[in-house]
Amino acid sequence: MTSEHGAPAPLSDAAEHATDAPFDLVVRGEQTLTTAGIVAREIGIRDGRVVAIEPLGSGLVGTEVIELADDQVMIPGLVDTHVHVNEPGRTEWEGFDSATRAAAAGGVTTLIDMPLNSIPPTVNVDALAEKKAAAQGKTHIDVGFWGGAIPGNEDDLRGLHDAGVFGFKCFLLHSGVDEFPHLTADEMQADMAKLAEFDSLMIVHAEDSRAIDNAPSPEGDEYTRFLASRPRGAENLAIAEVIERARWTGVRAHVLHLSSSDALPMLASAKRDGVKITVETCPHYLTLLAEEVPNGATAFKCCPPIREAGNRELLWEGLLDGTIDCIVSDHSPSTVDLKDPENGDFGVAWGGVASLQLGLSLIWSEAKKRGIDLPQVMQWMASAPADLAGLPTKGRIALGCDADFAIFEPESAQIVDVNRLHHKNPVSPYDGRALAGVVKGTWVRGQRVDFETARGRMIRRGDV
Repeated sequence: MTSEHGAPAPLSDAAEHATDAPFDLVVRGEQTLTTAGIVAREIGIRDGRVVAIEPLGSGLVGTEVIELADDQVMIPGLVDTHVHVNEPGRTEWEGFDSATRAAAAGGVTTLIDMPLNSIPPTVNVDALAEKKAAAQGKTHIDVGFWGGAIPGNEDDLRGLHDAGVFGFKCFLLHSGVDEFPHLTADEMQADMAKLAEFDSLMIVHAEDSRAIDNAPSPEGDEYTRFLASRPRGAENLAIAEVIERARWTGVRAHVLHLSSSDALPMLASAKRDGVKITVETCPHYLTLLAEEVPNGATAFKCCPPIREAGNRELLWEGLLDGTIDCIVSDHSPSTVDLKDPENGDFGVAWGGVASLQLGLSLIWSEAKKRGIDLPQVMQWMASAPADLAGLPTKGRIALGCDADFAIFEPESAQIVDVNRLHHKNPVSPYDGRALAGVVKGTWVRGQRVDFETARGRMIRRGDV
């Protein structure tokens, strides 16, 4: 048996494959991305878990056998911890069926749904139950849930935690929807102190309203004006608050969708000081450039915004030096009309980028240009988000882990056609973009996602 047991808590029966019975599924190939890197292996899967990892040629017997082509890599399923599914309440924007189809088509096998943009938002156990009921029978991959921290629901936090949410999201300025109000820094600190009592996680949309209130108005079709309306200083001020309040309370805190590279030094300093803080960024900040956004192209609008080339390069450096921990989509779709396509007014259009299906190919395309290998990309997009959520059996191919994987062709190419994506609405800044890498199939617990049978499960904190 190999020693590829990268899960922090491999299940005790993971190694018990010395039996005459065939595996449910065996995957063989010259390129399997395990915790040992890209290696020639045979992977034995039984009851939805990886229970054998042997050198290629070992002759594992399976009821079903997949032989990888020379240009194919077996990769762990991606874990996307930042997805707005919008169901119930705004299913014209997206929903569990369409979102999880899109995720699977992009190699994502686990997502965690954000608490807002659904109606009701997930700010108490009744709302969580309503969301779970809405998702029942519709998920093609595994789905978990974040709770929300808003003014007045501090007494609901422990109940949501006990019901299995993976942590709590708050905003430090208007969220964009009135039913999910933001916290002041002091309110956030009070909630952080409460979350620290039961070792939960506070994830924060960190922009400061004072900086935005004093910035230019975003109205009009000029992207440069919109960019000026969401200055780096808004992120920097809010992130400083998150760092210090996390330091004071001892809570685990996470900065969502980092766009401002200016914040990297203070985040790195906080990590060195032992503050329990992690950081994510998103494909749009790593692949798109403010200088290239056409005026009126509101598909590019998101908050915080896509920034300049120099800023983008510093974000990549932040990933490589470990200041930024992971890459997730922040899939935030809307209907076409909410993007104000007729006028292209950045002040009116909904802010959010839809990219759930495209994340791996987007990041791989840029990583290749920088000489970054596929195992590093998968660490950022699979194992690190799994670790953030406390999911040791997700995001890696290792003994005892769920058999969640995709077959990826890194040297193949595709042209994005927004009308062929599984997203509910054909709105994307990537339409027509040439990308490297194609996902050829996705498996959840050893079963291939066929886009018809919804075999995904709803998962909760502490399930593993």
